[in-house]
Amino acid sequence: MRVVHYLNQFFGGIGGEEHADTEPQVHDEPVGPGRLLGQVLGENAQVVRTIVCGDNYATENMEALTALVLEQTKDAQADIFVAGPCFEAGRYGVAAAGLCVAVSSELDIPVVTGMAQENPGVDLHRQTLYIVDSGKAASAMREVLTKMSDMAHKLASGQDMGAPAEEGYIARGILKDTFVEQTAAQRLVAMLDAKVKGEEFESELPAPSFPEIPAPAPVADMSKARVAIITDGGLVPKGNPDNISAWAATNWGSYDIAGKDGLQGDDYEVSHRGYDTRYVEQDPDRLVPVDVLRELEESNVIGELHSQFISTSGLVNPIANSRRLGREIAAQLKESEVDAVILTST
Repeated sequence: MRVVHYLNQFFGGIGGEEHADTEPQVHDEPVGPGRLLGQVLGENAQVVRTIVCGDNYATENMEALTALVLEQTKDAQADIFVAGPCFEAGRYGVAAAGLCVAVSSELDIPVVTGMAQENPGVDLHRQTLYIVDSGKAASAMREVLTKMSDMAHKLASGQDMGAPAEEGYIARGILKDTFVEQTAAQRLVAMLDAKVKGEEFESELPAPSFPEIPAPAPVADMSKARVAIITDGGLVPKGNPDNISAWAATNWGSYDIAGKDGLQGDDYEVSHRGYDTRYVEQDPDRLVPVDVLRELEESNVIGELHSQFISTSGLVNPIANSRRLGREIAAQLKESEVDAVILTST
């Protein structure tokens, strides 16, 4: 079995975030975790090619990267394509999952990847791919690669894949017909009975849980409050200096508006898909209303407009990732002694 392996710049041994712009590099041998992958795959499989790419480059040049990966995978006469594992690395996970989808559909060969449940790549492609649940810790690399290897062999041999709990992949949200002894009504009553008695039971349709968020205390006097603007509409300065992705963004940016009475279209662009951005690009104040808030500041309706506005893209962003971004943004605003926030969207 001939295997092509995709890695990001960190696991590819190039370096950390300072090398995230690294262009794709192709090696006709296993690299980094690929050596361990080769071991767990066994004697009848070999990593014949490794493609290493920086996370930022992948995010910003996904079309070009996909074309290269397809070309190299086809040229290597690969029987299977493996990406990662990516653990919690968001940009890595999004790129790995996207490449797996492309290779599967274009080359019609099995694909395997692995990442943590919270990785945005999971929510984007969980229904299309078999994604091994890697957990959060890269220290579990051997265990995760062993699961990915087992899945690779099973897919390559055309075997049917079992349930997520049996095979170790993340649930795809796909319901399959099967024969069971009890009817749906009987199973439902049994679960309800167990719940009432405080006994353990397993729901057949787990529901997502959202913790209650208590409302903050109201601002006592807005005329003395420092107010900040946050948007998930993707407004960024020209050139997108923080490389915020147009979808499934894993980072955010904070941009100076000190002394500005409004925003000029020539100075900004929009890193977001799914809505007509022309109106915002013509007049960025439509999304980030600096002009109106300056008027409220001058009229003493608010005490002060914060000197920075914060922006990211909220498009197809998983809940877990959105929570992390929110915590990071809240920490900075708290440090800046912001009293209230206006959140604008598309």
